[in-house]
Amino acid sequence: MPDPVAHASFLPPVLIFCAAAVIAVPLFRRLGLSGVLGYLAAGIVIGPSGLSLIGEPETVRGVAELGVVLLLFIVGLELKLSRLISMRRDIFGLGAAQLGVTVAVFAAAAVASGLVLRSAVVVGIALALSATSIALQMLEERGDLQASYGQRSFAILLFQDLSIAPILALMPLLASAGVFREHGASLDMLIGIATALAALAAVVLVGRYGLNPFFQLLASSGAREVMTASALLVVLGAALVMEKAGLSMAMGAFLAGVLLAESNFRHQLEADIEPFRGMLLGLFFMSVGMSIEGGVVRAHWLWLVAATLATVAGKAAIVAVLLRVFGSPRSDAVRGGALLATAGEFAFVVLPLAGALGLLTGPAAQFVTALAALTMLVAPIAAKALDLALAHRRAGRPEPEPDDFAGAGGSVLVVGFGRFGQVVDQVLLAAGNSVTVIDKNVDRIRAAARFGFRVFYGDGTRLDVLRAAGIGRARIVCVCVDDREAALKIVDIVQEEFPQVRTFVRAYDRIHAIDLMNLQVDYQLRETFESALRFGRATLEELGVQEEEAAAITSDVRRRDVARLVMQRSEGIMGGADLLHGTRLEPEPLSAPTAKPHGLSRETRDIIGEDERAGA
Repeated sequence: MPDPVAHASFLPPVLIFCAAAVIAVPLFRRLGLSGVLGYLAAGIVIGPSGLSLIGEPETVRGVAELGVVLLLFIVGLELKLSRLISMRRDIFGLGAAQLGVTVAVFAAAAVASGLVLRSAVVVGIALALSATSIALQMLEERGDLQASYGQRSFAILLFQDLSIAPILALMPLLASAGVFREHGASLDMLIGIATALAALAAVVLVGRYGLNPFFQLLASSGAREVMTASALLVVLGAALVMEKAGLSMAMGAFLAGVLLAESNFRHQLEADIEPFRGMLLGLFFMSVGMSIEGGVVRAHWLWLVAATLATVAGKAAIVAVLLRVFGSPRSDAVRGGALLATAGEFAFVVLPLAGALGLLTGPAAQFVTALAALTMLVAPIAAKALDLALAHRRAGRPEPEPDDFAGAGGSVLVVGFGRFGQVVDQVLLAAGNSVTVIDKNVDRIRAAARFGFRVFYGDGTRLDVLRAAGIGRARIVCVCVDDREAALKIVDIVQEEFPQVRTFVRAYDRIHAIDLMNLQVDYQLRETFESALRFGRATLEELGVQEEEAAAITSDVRRRDVARLVMQRSEGIMGGADLLHGTRLEPEPLSAPTAKPHGLSRETRDIIGEDERAGA
């Protein structure tokens, strides 16, 4: 009779992996570092070089590599042709230059250290790639993904992702270069190349003409779990075909993703694959950490430290110089260089493949693997230190002096020329009003000048700046800044020093609106409220609701929102919570104060006044 305990033997390693991830990843994120580093550290701790909780990391590598396969599939799904065309100069110019120059520099350094050219090229490729997951997370944390250097850094990462599949496909040819030189192209080699091309053609044809009808058929069945199974079937099937043809599984998954990028099922496929990708990719990084041999690190720790610092500094310098050549400002170039100074996730795919193909010896592969892992630890720390240094440098600079405000003194003073203030200014100018605009963002002022807008430099929270901008001659000050504390401070100054000037203020959210009402501003408007109402009304009309009915429903929502604001002002944030839900009702008297409260819009005050009369 079989031992029932034997069936549960797979649980201990699963529990070890889960526990290691649960402990390490949140800890590293708390420290402001990437979760990838947490997985690597967890792998080192539980692997043979640490506590030896997992004695044979190779046993999980096969499953873990599926995480890389699924990651490449999702990269392929994101690569729409229109997106590539719009970024083509940065992707194929800057991205290609970064990869080519970095591979050449590091390959030359590897040759100087004693490696043969083929091995040196592999080392150069492994170190030239950057960690997409780390870089994108740092950009997201900074809020710089849409900044100029963020977009260019993303373009470099995108070119690297595009390069992964060709690199993995060409490595077997690189390994066989000696065979070509010594014996010529054998019949078996030619058959292998023909087989690979045939497999590529088959995947492309099936993906182009067969996948959409296949998914439409499955979707019509209404079985949700079948769609998930089919997504895995397509990805892993394409990966298996490529592997059997002598190419990489990752290349097959990448091709499948690209072929489905324009499919109607793209978002559904991504949602189905994402949980598996995240879990298996984390397992992959832990297996990488487990595979780092402590003996190699201890034996060569001094060389590893020196190589890590040299790699991070050299790669950051190469990227920074290229960004400058392509027109980025100096500070952006330095930040972009630090962001991309890590080795990439795919270094841990390239290096084992190189070892299996005989391109790298075991000790050399272990050394470079440890080096790549250390760059992923050191480079983000260096990037964060650089950010702090740049912030300290900016803080140490004297604040630019405000403009002399020659020609200022309009009837309306607009403080803040962001996305909100720009629209306000256009409306005022269209009616022929004289408007003075101030902002403290130098880049925004320069951009406005290109479009013919005169914006003065100045900090609206300073009394002397407001005086110089002519607030004493203005009828209204429009506070359009997106900083709630700054808006409240400006209102305090204006009400204290210029009580004759009316205050119209952009509210950040509901709490900010109530704060402004308590300050008795003349008008406040939440920046997204009216646009959201109009958006909802348009949606109702598209759903078949008559225009008059949609307008009445929207008006009712606005009326209930007004009532909530009034009640929240006196009762706290939960005041009027019962008004949040429900369908449209006939107007009812509001328990509003007899005096119309300050801070509401004119339309809102009229609503309250009508309701008071209705209740009288």
